[in-house]
Amino acid sequence: MEHKIGLIGCGTVGQGLLQILHDKKDYLRDAFGFEAKIVAISDKLKGTLLVPEGINIPAVLALLGAGKGLADYPKAAPGQVEPLDPLDMIERTDADIIAEMTYTDIKTGEPATSYIKKALRLGKNVVTSNKGPAALHYREIQELARQNGLQFRIEGTVMSGTPVFHLAECGLAGNSIREIKGILNGTTNFILTKMETEGMDYGPALALAQKLGYAEADPTADVEGFDAMAKVVILSNVLLGGSLKTTDVPCKGISAITKAEVEAAKAQGFRYKLIGHARSENGVVSAIVSPQKLPLSDPLAGVMGAQNALSLETDLMGKITIQGAGAGKLETGFAILSDILAVHRS
Repeated sequence: MEHKIGLIGCGTVGQGLLQILHDKKDYLRDAFGFEAKIVAISDKLKGTLLVPEGINIPAVLALLGAGKGLADYPKAAPGQVEPLDPLDMIERTDADIIAEMTYTDIKTGEPATSYIKKALRLGKNVVTSNKGPAALHYREIQELARQNGLQFRIEGTVMSGTPVFHLAECGLAGNSIREIKGILNGTTNFILTKMETEGMDYGPALALAQKLGYAEADPTADVEGFDAMAKVVILSNVLLGGSLKTTDVPCKGISAITKAEVEAAKAQGFRYKLIGHARSENGVVSAIVSPQKLPLSDPLAGVMGAQNALSLETDLMGKITIQGAGAGKLETGFAILSDILAVHRS
């Protein structure tokens, strides 16, 4: 079955998705009966491209890889390349799936939330890697999708391609999840790892994370715990049935942790990790993000470097722990693909 797909945002994640769709085209067709036709791309910096008969993926990847914009797409017909707001692109494309991959605004969820709502109102399924809409407006958006007989999927919002929501939905179907505890930010885990294993102070460890691309020039969202907070809100509301807002979650980051504290914890048989923790108790869901000293026997304590991990406490299977990449071009591109395939299977 062929699906027509429109992309909003074609930066690292969008290009990762395009690369996967191109490289695995034959496999996806043979294994799943799935064929993708990219009919539209809208990117704030790179421009807009509307090609109902299907965009040539290698041509687009070559353009973007050369630092060019979509206006240079070869043999573009009149009207195919023009500056369009994503809201207009959604209206003009005949895509049945919109992949929304724009930047995250955790304070408002915009403009992504408006893109998602419009797509759902116009009969298009939506998959996204954007934490803003999922953290701030998940229930409202899910209800809009349900009313229109569509799907809104968010696998890429918490642990990139590491399958949190697909695991809960399929692999753990029939279980009740009572508690969630995880390392949800690779940047902070990398910094803490370097402080412990190489004796680095916080400042040099952060600088190294920035040099390697794990941390932004402004690392506040990572090191102060705000990124992990958004993710724990999503997990709380989706997996535990909560109705938390970001303002409901106490949040403390790692910027005040010293090398001496890390070394003292190590001497005592503990290891510092920034932990997002949520639980459901007597119908009340609560959550917190904070640095914690974990005993080395804890599965999360052994997760080093930029990796993420999540432990789920269930009623039938006890504790399940998954570990994997929490970011990356192909990893997050895969998360989008996994959601597209879930739409296809339905």
